[in-house]
Amino acid sequence: MGPHPAVAAIRLAVRRVLHHVLDEVALAPDGLSGSPGRAPLVLAACSGGADSMALATALAFEARKFNIRAGAVTVDHGLQAGSTARALEVAARLRELGLSPVDAVGVTVDGRGGPEAAARDARYAALDAAAQTHGATAVLLGHTRDDQAETVLLGLARGSGTRSLSGMAAVNGRYRRPFLLLDRDTVRTACLAQGIDVWEDPHNADSAYTRSRVRHEALPVLEKSLGKGIVEALARTAQLSRDDADALDQWAATAERDVVDGEGGLDTHRLYALPAAVRRRVLRRAAIGAGAPAGSLFARHIEEADRLVTDWRGQKPLNLPGGVTAGRRGGRLFFQAL
Repeated sequence: MGPHPAVAAIRLAVRRVLHHVLDEVALAPDGLSGSPGRAPLVLAACSGGADSMALATALAFEARKFNIRAGAVTVDHGLQAGSTARALEVAARLRELGLSPVDAVGVTVDGRGGPEAAARDARYAALDAAAQTHGATAVLLGHTRDDQAETVLLGLARGSGTRSLSGMAAVNGRYRRPFLLLDRDTVRTACLAQGIDVWEDPHNADSAYTRSRVRHEALPVLEKSLGKGIVEALARTAQLSRDDADALDQWAATAERDVVDGEGGLDTHRLYALPAAVRRRVLRRAAIGAGAPAGSLFARHIEEADRLVTDWRGQKPLNLPGGVTAGRRGGRLFFQAL
C-alpha cells in the first residue's frame, strides 16, 4: 500500500522542485551552484508549523533519492515567551528527520514598516545568511495556495497594480515554494497522516495582524458570498497577473533603453508615446536605479512622477523615498539622489 494521498502530494511537489534544482546545477557555471565537487544543499525553512513541518519531512524523504544534501533553518523572532526553547526543540526534531545542517537562528525584529513586514525582513535576512554560510543552492518555503490567495487579497487592498496581484513566485532566486498549487488542508492532512506534531503560532489567529484578519475574517466572508472556489480563483489570478507583469516588465526594460539619453535623462516625448503601464514601469525602474527603495516606492509616487510626463505644468521636482528627486528639465526627466 502506498502513502496517504496527501503525503504523496507533498512528496511529489518537493520531488519536482528537487529535479529542477539538479537541472539548474547541471547547467550552472562552476562556482555558481553551491560548493563545487559536493552534492548541492537544499534547506527547508521551518517554523514548526504544519506547512513547514510537512515541507521538511517531504524534503528529508525525497532527498535520499537524489544526489542532494538536505538541511533546515528555523528562525526565532523573539516575539513570544519561550520562543528560543521552541526553536531549539524544532531544530532537534529536524535533526531527527535526518536533516543536516540544521540551524536555529535568533533575530531582532525592529518593527520598521510594521510588525509583519519587520518580522518577514528579519526572517529572510536570516535565511539568506544561512544559505550563504552553508553554500545552499536553494531554500524551500512552505507557502500554500491559501497563502497565495491571502497575498493577492492584500495586494488588491493596497491597490499596487498587476505586480502586487501576482502574489508569491514559485521560484524567486534561491527560494522555492513547492506547495503553491496545494491547499492548506492537504498539507495539514499530510502531517496528521504521518503523526507529525506541529506548533500553531498564536500570531496566526491574532486579529491585530492584517494577514490573520484576511485569513479568518475576509476570506470566509468571500467564500460565503461567492462560493468555495474563491481561493482557487485568487491563486489563478496570481498566476495570470504574474504572466502579464513579467511581459510588461520585459517591455519596460527594452523601452527604458530607448528613452534614456547619454546624460541619464529620460526623453519625455518618447515616454509619453508609451502605453501607461509600460511608461510607469520605466519610471519605477529609473527611480529604483537612482536609489529609491523598491519596498517604499508606492503607486502614488509613480503616479506623481508620471504627471511630469503627461501633465507638465512646470511643477517643482518631486521628493521620492530614499532621498531621490524626480524633476523635468528641457524635455527630459531626471531621477537623482540628493
